Amino acid sequence: MKQRTLKQIVKATGIGLHSGKRVNLVLRPAPPDTGIVFRRVDVTPPVDFPVSAGAIGDTRMASTLEREGVKVSTIEHLMSALYGLGVDNIFVDLDAVEVPIMDGSAAAFIYLLQQAGVVEQPALKKFIRILRPVEIREGEGRQLKWAKLSPFNGFKLNFEIDFGHPAIDRTGQMLEVDFGVVSYVRDIARARTFGFTQDVEALRNIGLARGGNLDNAIVMDEYRILNSDGLRYDDEFVKHKILDAIGDLYVIGHPIVGAYTAFRSGHGLNNQLIRAVLADQANYEMVTYQSVQDTPEVFRTDWALA
Repeated sequence: MKQRTLKQIVKATGIGLHSGKRVNLVLRPAPPDTGIVFRRVDVTPPVDFPVSAGAIGDTRMASTLEREGVKVSTIEHLMSALYGLGVDNIFVDLDAVEVPIMDGSAAAFIYLLQQAGVVEQPALKKFIRILRPVEIREGEGRQLKWAKLSPFNGFKLNFEIDFGHPAIDRTGQMLEVDFGVVSYVRDIARARTFGFTQDVEALRNIGLARGGNLDNAIVMDEYRILNSDGLRYDDEFVKHKILDAIGDLYVIGHPIVGAYTAFRSGHGLNNQLIRAVLADQANYEMVTYQSVQDTPEVFRTDWALA
């Protein structure tokens, strides 16, 4: 099972969900063992952000890379798409603080990556295999939230949400996705981020959600969904939380061989979880697979080469 990068450069333009600023995005091929590297090209000199668990700083409403006083925000949807298509090595150039939100899901990034083409490289893909359960918990009672990684020969996620909102309560609250049998591109990638009108003013006062609108998010008032086209999936809310979690987990640097289970988790808790895994070598091991046949079925799904 070999590492993968892009066949050619691809570009896109959009706005930041939280900054509201226009941003140009350029995805470029990278050599084997480079990993995923974001670059702010609008600062002098440009600043590189090699993705790692320890590079994440602010996790309010997004996962944000921080280095030398410079930031790259809202990386999780692109990271999720990179995982979904098995991309190990890539340069991501940005001329603003935030990855563009596009339509609020990972679908546009999947399209861009497929347009660029995904190619194998002359180096084995590296995986992080979970050897024993690792769990992070916060709060008690109604404030309880937790996330856990456990040994599993593949990659599956089980997520439960609890927002107490009529529109969300009418949809699926819990979902388990085993990517050995479920397609990321078909079943997860189109799930959009969501928010509530009553929170908008408070978020914008702290510099968040300034670019959010009905074109890039599911928006709800106190009772209903305001988007005229409704939901893309019957359980789109919990599917988006799974999409986010995949992007947050991929920040660890390699695909995870294991099972993720969570209740009301978010970007901050997900980052604490992968840091806790890496904090003790007994929690995991680095593995490679000499052939596709030896590789868990999940890592062959959606990874067709261009």
